[in-house]
Amino acid sequence: MSDNAAPARLLAQVSLRSDEEIVRLRQTVRDQAIALGFSLIEQTKFVTAASELARNTLQYGGGGEARLEALSNGVRVGLKLTFIDQGPGIADIERALQDGFTSGNGLGLGLGGSRRLCDAFTIDSTPGSGTTVTITKWKVR
Repeated sequence: MSDNAAPARLLAQVSLRSDEEIVRLRQTVRDQAIALGFSLIEQTKFVTAASELARNTLQYGGGGEARLEALSNGVRVGLKLTFIDQGPGIADIERALQDGFTSGNGLGLGLGGSRRLCDAFTIDSTPGSGTTVTITKWKVR
């Protein structure tokens, strides 16, 4: 954290146990991106990444939660979104991030695609202990 960084401010915590809750998360993320002045393109990228990761949390992690936080470090403002599940975890993260890899019926673009749509992306997963994915999108003031 830089000297000018303010502590993250929790904006929302959303349960991810149904399609309706994914829709709610998408709207919450879009509303907050608009409030921070993100362009339509920036909003769309972040909401798309959020939607993909929320769907993964529900489908592969058995449900979980998302935490949306506002960030500020002087010249930039941002949104940080953390997805947490207690599912089976990911055995090979590098492979899971490759386009075309899927453990289900999807196209295999979710994790890698989400990473490309954001400014920062981290994933922590242990087989049998769940997965935590954090994405961040920044905007210069």
